[in-house]
Amino acid sequence: MAIVSPHFCAPYPIELGIVRKVMTITDGNFAVTDANGNLLFKVKEPLFSLSDKRILLDASDNPILTLRENKVSLHDRWQVFRGKSTDQSDLVYTLKRSSMIQIMKPKLDIFLAQNKEMKICDFHVKGSWIDRSCVVYAGKSDAIVAQMHKKHTAQSILIGKSNFSVTVYPNVDFAFIVSLIVILDDINREDSED
Repeated sequence: MAIVSPHFCAPYPIELGIVRKVMTITDGNFAVTDANGNLLFKVKEPLFSLSDKRILLDASDNPILTLRENKVSLHDRWQVFRGKSTDQSDLVYTLKRSSMIQIMKPKLDIFLAQNKEMKICDFHVKGSWIDRSCVVYAGKSDAIVAQMHKKHTAQSILIGKSNFSVTVYPNVDFAFIVSLIVILDDINREDSED
């Protein structure tokens, strides 16, 4: 199911390695690799900026998606757009918490751009971000489309990196899944600061 592009879908499971640098002074703190360690994506985050945008870039620095948080929403609402755009005509999906009060385990609903009424979600996320055990499901079903796994090592903790992997199921858009992981990370960081 191509959400971003058929280019990001494979007829077999894809194992992605996610490295999040905890302390960084550069403008990117996420690196996403394939099982062979080849860089697939990175995330450009604002440094000392009031902007609530993140840009998902491919390995050649081409903008794939822009992730923008709506700060005036009570449900942690995010909108994701194609390329560097924030125009509604380029909207790919909207993500929001299922309810305002959630402790430790996020429950997020994802609505694709064509789902304008947003009554029934197209995807949902459940699990524990702290344990890196979040699962992405299709619609309100139990059909798994991606699953996160923790990969902490003593070295990764000492050098300020958080490592985990994500298994993206066959024919699921892995750029879409990576964008969800970036948003989940941001929501978790905000929750831990509250």
